[in-house]
Amino acid sequence: MSTAPTAHVPLEPEDPAAPARGESTDGVDIITFGCRLNAWESEVMRGHAREAGLADAIIINTCAVTNEAVRQARQAIRRARKDRPDAHLIVTGCAAQIDPGAFAKMPEVNQVIGNAEKLKAETFRSSVIKGGEAVSVGDIMAVTELAGHLVDGLEGRARAYVQVQTGCDHRCTFCIIPYGRGNARSAPAGEVVDQVRRLVETGHSEVVLTGVDMTSWGTDLPGQPKLGRLVRAILKQVPDLKRLRLSSIDAIEIDDDLMAAIAEEERLCPYLHLSLQAGDDMILKRMKRRHLRADAIALTDRLKAIRPDIAFGADLIAGFPTETDAMFENSLRLVEECQLAYLHVFPYSPRPGTPAARMPQVNGAVIKARAKRLRDAGEAALARHLASMVGREEVLLIEKPGEARAANFAPARLDTPARPGALVRAAITGHDGTHLIARAVEAA
Repeated sequence: MSTAPTAHVPLEPEDPAAPARGESTDGVDIITFGCRLNAWESEVMRGHAREAGLADAIIINTCAVTNEAVRQARQAIRRARKDRPDAHLIVTGCAAQIDPGAFAKMPEVNQVIGNAEKLKAETFRSSVIKGGEAVSVGDIMAVTELAGHLVDGLEGRARAYVQVQTGCDHRCTFCIIPYGRGNARSAPAGEVVDQVRRLVETGHSEVVLTGVDMTSWGTDLPGQPKLGRLVRAILKQVPDLKRLRLSSIDAIEIDDDLMAAIAEEERLCPYLHLSLQAGDDMILKRMKRRHLRADAIALTDRLKAIRPDIAFGADLIAGFPTETDAMFENSLRLVEECQLAYLHVFPYSPRPGTPAARMPQVNGAVIKARAKRLRDAGEAALARHLASMVGREEVLLIEKPGEARAANFAPARLDTPARPGALVRAAITGHDGTHLIARAVEAA
């Protein structure tokens, strides 16, 4: 697989529509939108393209989580064609899977491939690219297995990602993603452990488990194991792994083994990004979520009790259809009641084909104002979180020169030179509202 460095892709991007452009390798430029799973899959495609000898091509890996993400992708396609008029332009990702015809009609686009097809090595062979169909998008709901792929790392080798799951069996009323990713499919535990072991052997200190609906891992495997069992297996069988991190999880599905691992395993990073979406019970029901606000508060209280250094991030949607001022205030209060430190705020936008798009909509100006209030609350919460860490010593993972991250996800500025991926023990001397200010004490 490719070891080419890519543009920095945050674990929890502030703007899902914002693209990350990987370095052009042998004339293949990949522009990625959306989640860390998409970023991981872009690296799989980069490896396939390199092995196939593909040259002079642009791959746009799209996101469909919001209308803005789709709009930004279309804008990027036009800009890419203008920059490289003779390149073979391929569009893939969730937006392409859901509406391939719309992208195929764009004069700038040479080829549209689906989410399953983009992970197959044969898709990138010259004969397929040059002589293949203009649209190669299969029925994602018919895909029943998750093929394993090894990616050496992202973010300049600072950390590595392992896809343990993709797809989703739930049908939240606002979400189009299951139609882009298909039904839930899991990677076997042994395969995941082997990938983690190989990544540690190539020098990675931190591995992130990623997926679309991570806590559904195992539901399609023999015996229906839970995510906690996988986490325990990785930590037991790969003793040289310094840090294991989980990406976004559904709070309602944390199993007993995972709860115990959070409490007992120091190498499991004390940070969880929770898919909360709202803090009002009526809105949660209309979203077809499977938890209530009391469940979210009880969970974070319990996690803080068993792992006091844990920090939380959360997805929150502003202006969901029918949301009143009082309902919004319930979501706003959740920031403090769940002790959230990081917010990923989505201004609601209707996605055609979803039940929420047919519900009474909130005024756009109101949505924008509510999103701003949530972001402001998030900035204040982050500042409080960082302030609580001043005076402590933390082991920081160097992401790039001058920038690092604590195990609990707190970003830090560090003057001491160190290679990306190195672990450094540092004294936290202050913060600037967005980052810790740290002084190296010693290598970890």
